[in-house]
Amino acid sequence: MIEGQDIETRQNALAREIAARRDDLVALTQDLIRIPTLNPPGECYRDICDYLARRLKPSGFEIKLLRAEGTPGDSARYPRWNVVARREGGRVGPCVHFNSHIDVVEAGAGWTFDPFGGTVSDGKIYGRGACDMKGGLAASIIAAEAFIALWPEYPGAIEISGTADEETGGYGGVAWLAEQGYFSPERVQHVIIPEPLNKDRICLGHRGVMWAQIKTHGRIAHGSMPFLGDCAVRHMGAVISEMESSLFPALAQKHTSMPVVPDGARQSTMNINSLHGGQAEPAPDFTGFPSACVPDEARMVIDRRYLIEEQADEVREEIITLLERVKAERAGFRYDFEELWQVSPTMTSVDAPVVKAVERGIRSALSCEPVHVVSPGTYDQKHIDRIGRLKYCIAYGPGILDLAHQPDEYVGIDDMVDSAKVMAFALDDLLYGRT
Repeated sequence: MIEGQDIETRQNALAREIAARRDDLVALTQDLIRIPTLNPPGECYRDICDYLARRLKPSGFEIKLLRAEGTPGDSARYPRWNVVARREGGRVGPCVHFNSHIDVVEAGAGWTFDPFGGTVSDGKIYGRGACDMKGGLAASIIAAEAFIALWPEYPGAIEISGTADEETGGYGGVAWLAEQGYFSPERVQHVIIPEPLNKDRICLGHRGVMWAQIKTHGRIAHGSMPFLGDCAVRHMGAVISEMESSLFPALAQKHTSMPVVPDGARQSTMNINSLHGGQAEPAPDFTGFPSACVPDEARMVIDRRYLIEEQADEVREEIITLLERVKAERAGFRYDFEELWQVSPTMTSVDAPVVKAVERGIRSALSCEPVHVVSPGTYDQKHIDRIGRLKYCIAYGPGILDLAHQPDEYVGIDDMVDSAKVMAFALDDLLYGRT
């Protein structure tokens, strides 16, 4: 028994409390969508942090507004603001932290709803960030508020954070906070990131990533006499040809035991993220023609996603070996290779307490078996693991991941309510323990 009630009684009370807050959950999500926190460049970060501070303070949270000065993108015009809210319970116990990123990507074209209107239609809330991940942020707040209303003297602590820049790597948000100790295992014991992964799925981690830039060099000459120069674009073409004939087939043969979704991401992959050679693109209002020059430089940026069975060194060496093979076979070939950034794969153990608590929450709230998945791309768990040294971290939240960054992005209201119940049940489980 826990404070005179069995688990079923407590969960029923939480479910009723969350159901009673349905309209509040919708309004909260709409408010968050209507703050256009576009990244890049990083707009309205302070506005949404101030909003969250006002929202959480009446429930007894101590608020910290924290600017990640000097991080990538931080400037006087676009400061990287984060909010961390902590509420201590009545006695000693663990800390459960709900972390959501506050930034959203550009709206793009193709919308039939106002991307920053928060329109409600047919049981869904539409808007940029509705799914990724302001709906999850709102659901975690409702879960925590409902729990606090019922048992304000719980053991341990509850934290809720809204953090910057996840869409561009998280360096002005979770990475910086982890460097300051906000995600140390001495301070926080369990983290739930409400990313949109379907309400019956628990995301244990993500594949690794290495971004790198490859440059090929040539010699400039007049375009009418290319034999007097050396075309860097043709050299880059040889690199692409070698990738097509050897690298991409090799990557397709590398498979993982990680439960990555979708199935196509259970192999190693690489994307050519950008390619440029020769003269810079002219300004949009320029109406003339380019000059006749042989390109003396070409640049390619690659995005290599790798598996927990692979090592960063071998991923890097695989590319360098390819470049050296082209060099050995092609006269005049010169290249530069620069690793831009790299994050190792991470996967929380299925036996971690936070995994087990959310599993039980899904079974109780949704009457179905939870599914373990791994994300094909990274999210802020990478910083909590690598910098914070905190291993008990998962992603769980409402929404359909395929809708992220799409026109007419939405989150289902019923899904948010259900996910809020799961999060509240897991919170109760982690703070009080099971009987």
